[in-house]
Amino acid sequence: MEEAIRLALDSVAGGRGGPFGAVVVKDGQIVGRGANEVTLTNDPTAHAEIVAIRDACRSLGAFHLNGCELYASCEPCPMCLSASYWARIERYYFGCTAEDAAAIQFADDFIRHELSVPPHLRSIPAIPLMRSEALVAFSAWQARTDRVPY
Repeated sequence: MEEAIRLALDSVAGGRGGPFGAVVVKDGQIVGRGANEVTLTNDPTAHAEIVAIRDACRSLGAFHLNGCELYASCEPCPMCLSASYWARIERYYFGCTAEDAAAIQFADDFIRHELSVPPHLRSIPAIPLMRSEALVAFSAWQARTDRVPY
């Protein structure tokens, strides 16, 4: 956790991004590091946890991080929490809470709420389109015998 906090502080001091840092640990060793790079890279997905997960996946040569733990300087937002599930992070630890982040105008409450609303009622319109045509890709995927499930 100390390294995650150090990364967050370095990010602020260097003007490189928001006050967030994260590390991925496996067997007591850091295998991935990340600091918030949203404004640095003009990438809204470049949250510290995402950057750390990507770094860990490169380091380990795997898209699943079984046996890994995530240490984040702040409670993960919905996107970062989802990425942790996709990566199969074993457990995560966090310093600041979502409420602490909201107090400095990093509020994820709106997104958390939106995820609980049916798609057709969300503030970004969600409109189903060409489902039968899109299902062809799913059928093609399912027909492959060499597919790598994830």
